[in-house]
Amino acid sequence: MTFDIQHNDPLSKARTGLIQTDHGQIKTPIFMPVGTLGSVKAVHQHELADDIKAQIILGNTYHLYLRPGMEIMEQAGGLHQFMNWHKPILTDSGGYQVFSLSQNRKLKPEGAHFRSHIDGSKHLFTPENVMDIQRSIGGDIIMAFDECPPYPSDYEYAKNSMNLTHQWLARAVKHIDNTESKYGHSQALFPIVQGSTYKDLRRQSAETIASFEREGNAIGGLSVGEPAEEMYEMIEVVNEILPTDKPRYLMGVGTPANILEGIALGIDMFDCVMPTRNGRNGMLFTSEGTINIKNKKWENDFSPIDPNGTSFVDKQYSKAYLRHLVAANERLAGQIASIHNLAFYLWLVGEARNRIVQGDFMSWKNAMVTKLSQRL
Repeated sequence: MTFDIQHNDPLSKARTGLIQTDHGQIKTPIFMPVGTLGSVKAVHQHELADDIKAQIILGNTYHLYLRPGMEIMEQAGGLHQFMNWHKPILTDSGGYQVFSLSQNRKLKPEGAHFRSHIDGSKHLFTPENVMDIQRSIGGDIIMAFDECPPYPSDYEYAKNSMNLTHQWLARAVKHIDNTESKYGHSQALFPIVQGSTYKDLRRQSAETIASFEREGNAIGGLSVGEPAEEMYEMIEVVNEILPTDKPRYLMGVGTPANILEGIALGIDMFDCVMPTRNGRNGMLFTSEGTINIKNKKWENDFSPIDPNGTSFVDKQYSKAYLRHLVAANERLAGQIASIHNLAFYLWLVGEARNRIVQGDFMSWKNAMVTKLSQRL
């Protein structure tokens, strides 16, 4: 994997870049739709590629390990072949999912013992076998196994958690460098910065993971309940240390406003379930603000979902039609809403790229953040 910075914004840390993988190019800043189980919920792969213009999607290590399992995954030839997606894929470490199983897991130096949420069976994730699992899935970008501490965490917990993540990282790096990819394409390993909302821990973690000199770096443990301003503060602290010539991935973030602020702070890659999850529940993101399509006010509004046409469905369906589908509990409602929201997110980062190149990113970003914070 290679990364080339193409433009720098003069008034912020925002930049545009190009990631090259064996499955194609990724223009940054980029948003990555989440395909937890080898499927971006309610969206066909051809819609992702042709209509939403997704350049890279995510697969989830924890969920794919449990179902369908690595035997099936390897028989299929990896996730690209299994789901018929031939652009880049990023696989997460499973650390966040194990963290979310707080009642059903135990963390030890060797790894994380946990019970499956499906059938209660016992499993162990180690830094080494998580690398093996991601070899079997075949992502172009893979993540080191980490612990994601909850918010709030006291200082000692956050420090011990960070140290455990660093110990696991050293083991993961050693293991991945002594194994080969299974499907003939290269895999780039990204370590993950932790440290909760403590500046000194975040600095220490950023310095530690940067010292491993991997192809890119990720920032984890944010957007887990802390105020947005604290999140931005941690990003700023970390990005003062992470190397500028490698992509920076902010994990699990977030709202459209979060993404624009993250870009201004020097983040290149984002993912979040929000566009699809919120879409299935009737929340639509537009260039003018957020819509709750369930509200009666949209019942006879035959205008496009987004008047600025940020997604292809804006040319086909009105607010009134989508509200009718939601009220009638038609499955098509979730599909249209998910496609619209994902296309909007991809439009947003694409427009950010354009504005960085044009040199007016900050003025555009500030105006957009105000708009995006509105409930219509």
